[in-house]
Amino acid sequence: MDILRSVIFFVSSRQLGTYTMLFTIAIAIPLGILSALKQNSIPDVFITGVSVLGKAMPTFWQGIMLILAFAVIFPIFPVSGRGTPAHIVLPMITLGWNSAAQMTRLIRSNMLEVLQQDYVRTAKSKGLPGYVVVFRHAFRNCLIPVVTIMSMQIAHLVGGSMITETVFAWPGMGQLLVQAVNARDMAIVQACVMISATAIVFMNLMADIVYRIVDPRIKFN
Repeated sequence: MDILRSVIFFVSSRQLGTYTMLFTIAIAIPLGILSALKQNSIPDVFITGVSVLGKAMPTFWQGIMLILAFAVIFPIFPVSGRGTPAHIVLPMITLGWNSAAQMTRLIRSNMLEVLQQDYVRTAKSKGLPGYVVVFRHAFRNCLIPVVTIMSMQIAHLVGGSMITETVFAWPGMGQLLVQAVNARDMAIVQACVMISATAIVFMNLMADIVYRIVDPRIKFN
């Protein structure tokens, strides 16, 4: 029963983690590429500042400020719980801002390095459209470290974020783990740890497979 209960809460955490990662990817990739293409410009400075702010702010403080702004002062989204699409917005932003900030900085730094390579200059000299040069030649070759960070973040999100789920009373595995620790329910704690470890191993395996798809030069021995 403990395993079954943990699996049920794990599914809830997976829903939150999936939406959070989609939000992270939708924000980080375009902003990271734009920041690299517009290096040292006003958009680059703004994106960099927002990214640093997102990494610097504690997750629990972000959640409390979002609740204060969008659930108390402007009652747009519900404060806690799970049920409607509106319930997922605030915890998704809370989790996704930190992840998006880290991924944006990583994409920017890798894109700046790749854009200086000879094959990118050759692609430009051939008269290829800008989007082809950026996405087919530059962005694809900076994906390896991005995939690594993404797999680590997905494993963390799928395993459940204790702080965010506690702040928003989201019925996920993170909140279940906090309750189990407070109640000294070691069976639930062990089940949560086992499921989280399995998720991390699985995501590392998926990352290795994606490495081979992104870079055909990588071989599996």
